[in-house]
Amino acid sequence: MIDFHTHIFPNRIAKSTLEILQVNCESFPFTDATAAGLRESSEKAGIDCSIILPVATRPGQFASINRFAEQFQGEKRLLSFGGIHPDTADYKGELKYLKEHGFKGIKLHPDYQQTFIDDIRYKRIISYASELGLIVSVHAGFDPGYKELTHCTPDRVVDMFDDVRPDKLVLAHMGGFFMWDAVEQYLLGIPAWFDTGVVFGYIKDEQFMKIARKQGIHRILFATDSPWGDQSAFVEHIDGLPLTEEEKQMIFHTNAEKLLGMRIPVHNAE
Repeated sequence: MIDFHTHIFPNRIAKSTLEILQVNCESFPFTDATAAGLRESSEKAGIDCSIILPVATRPGQFASINRFAEQFQGEKRLLSFGGIHPDTADYKGELKYLKEHGFKGIKLHPDYQQTFIDDIRYKRIISYASELGLIVSVHAGFDPGYKELTHCTPDRVVDMFDDVRPDKLVLAHMGGFFMWDAVEQYLLGIPAWFDTGVVFGYIKDEQFMKIARKQGIHRILFATDSPWGDQSAFVEHIDGLPLTEEEKQMIFHTNAEKLLGMRIPVHNAE
């Protein structure tokens, strides 16, 4: 199993960062947001690989964030994408660096980066990332830490997509957290992947299944948004949905492996 959406922080700042996010987002964490905590949670849930998605909230964080992320390239149970900020002066150089250093993709968070998804700065980054063959994972929909404004709405995604046509776009939270009616209106059928990050308990199973089937099970990725989603509980929830065994395996790992272009070793069978 592959969890396509998780977050951790360096040990020295994990506790304080988690405390701030817990208050701002009014959410309860299920790990301590460290690498060790995520490994423990993944092992307990039977997850073979958790993909870490670092968010650069300032352009100057590129070097430090990606040095931290690079240590998880190929590590047992953990694999990190790279982080990049839309205000970077050298987006091509930074994306080339990530590609050359083995990163499979990048993470963009329009709310934390205070940039609309259809802004030219994002369009340039997404276009060049696609040219390099990088996966682009984007926070989509409402974020509880930014209640006043949502920077990645389904209609804006369509505007960006029509201009850029990215090959490997992942829209987190089933296309748009708490905006699933708009996801049905604007996004179903576009060649993008939706991840299940922290949606269970918020989206009705009937709407989840409707979106998943109309988008295509082959474009749904298992994800939790750990530490904000309980990995074990999310595995159980998927197992309880009206899906065939083949469809569950597609969501749990086959779709992710095809998108990543690699096989993930099975650790929980050891």
